[in-house]
Amino acid sequence: MVALFNTPEIHNMVVCTLCSCYPWPVLGLPPVWYKSMPYRSRAVIDPLGVLAEFGVILPEDTEVRVWDSTAEVRYVVIPMRPAQTEGWSEKRLAGLVTRDSMIGTAIAGVAA
Repeated sequence: MVALFNTPEIHNMVVCTLCSCYPWPVLGLPPVWYKSMPYRSRAVIDPLGVLAEFGVILPEDTEVRVWDSTAEVRYVVIPMRPAQTEGWSEKRLAGLVTRDSMIGTAIAGVAA
């Protein structure tokens, strides 16, 4: 498993274009849309459009990197720490991280 860190300059997004490779032990059951052909193809062709449909609007200068999971390598996104959370406990911060933010289709701490 490879951890991908989101930064102000780079936003990572995970897809499996061939099937639905997904880190079940870490993230639990995959969302239905993750396995769908429209998500799998559009995430590669139009990642900004897919993110916008999920309510994720990134600054224009943010680079979006799409990572294709395989049976050998699975990816998980480590979301950016939300603003104004300095001094928060690990437990409180963990409550802001969702499955979708660890796929890259949501921002931690932001309700969809």
